[in-house]
Amino acid sequence: MTSTAPDGRSARWDEHRLARRRELVEAAVRAVREHGAQVGMDEVAATAGTSKTVLYRHFADRAGLYAAVAHRVDGTIVRGITRAAGEEPTAAREPRAVIRAVIAAYLHLVEDDPEVYRFIVNAPIVPPGERPEGDVTAGMTGRIAEHVAGIIGAGLGSPVTGPTAHLWGVALVGMVRAAADDWLADGGARSGRTADDLADDLTTVVWDGLRPRR
Repeated sequence: MTSTAPDGRSARWDEHRLARRRELVEAAVRAVREHGAQVGMDEVAATAGTSKTVLYRHFADRAGLYAAVAHRVDGTIVRGITRAAGEEPTAAREPRAVIRAVIAAYLHLVEDDPEVYRFIVNAPIVPPGERPEGDVTAGMTGRIAEHVAGIIGAGLGSPVTGPTAHLWGVALVGMVRAAADDWLADGGARSGRTADDLADDLTTVVWDGLRPRR
């Protein structure tokens, strides 16, 4: 009979490979912070203390490395939003404050790590021939939107689910992302508007709409 027991050496190798992949992703993030969003594979390899051959062995191509970094940043944004909103937002905060906390958390992450944000949004490291069709950040935006939809539903004490909840999440994340892009292009906090200023204005749009204030 042929044994089907898992090979311990194979499992240990898989764990080592995953750990090494995580190390390389962190090195890529450091390289972006050091060299800017236009960082190349040479700079990433140098920061990781390895060669481009090793990077391609773990990520196949530049799009693969970009996707891995995007997934890591995605997790950071989701955790930041979750902490800002609170574990039980309905018990801890007024609904409007929950909306404001979610928006501010996203914007503060942009303010604190602008080059990493530009790297994710613009994906300059991925050449045209390796880009997926459509928005390269669509997957990340969709995952964050689903998470935000759940927070908003809980914060509003609303049973809204399904397509409507998804629409709310996508709309909020899309609006904040567009505002963040414009804000960074204008110089970010150096423009005279802080992340909190922008969060206040966007919360007003979301909560009160575009009605003129008297």
